[in-house]
Amino acid sequence: MATFQSLEEARAFFIMDRFATENNMSLEALTEGGAVCSMELTERHQNAEGHLMGGAILALADFTFAVASNNAHRPSVAQQVSLSFLNASKGKKLISAAFCVKNGRTSCVFRVEIKDDLGKDIAQAMFTGFKL
Repeated sequence: MATFQSLEEARAFFIMDRFATENNMSLEALTEGGAVCSMELTERHQNAEGHLMGGAILALADFTFAVASNNAHRPSVAQQVSLSFLNASKGKKLISAAFCVKNGRTSCVFRVEIKDDLGKDIAQAMFTGFKL
């Protein structure tokens, strides 16, 4: 996959990611070596206690990594991820931003920061990607 020529082209490609679209994830922006995505939170994103499920946060981080790494490099897949939960969210939306830390010949590393719509830091992740 080549670098997307526009945000619309990237959105048209990632609309095929049914898991992301069915879980209210959206591609907001392509940045230099990164991406910004969001997820509208609903009851489907809650755990048994009624709080935001950690897996929902990881899924948004993974989607943001996928957009950023496949835009900035040849197709990449996540090889390793480390996620740190920082705070519980009281918001109605999560915003995730990915930043390229390393662009190697066969691998890439991205830092992903997740905030809620209230501006609270929710989680941070480091992704190592393998370039296909």
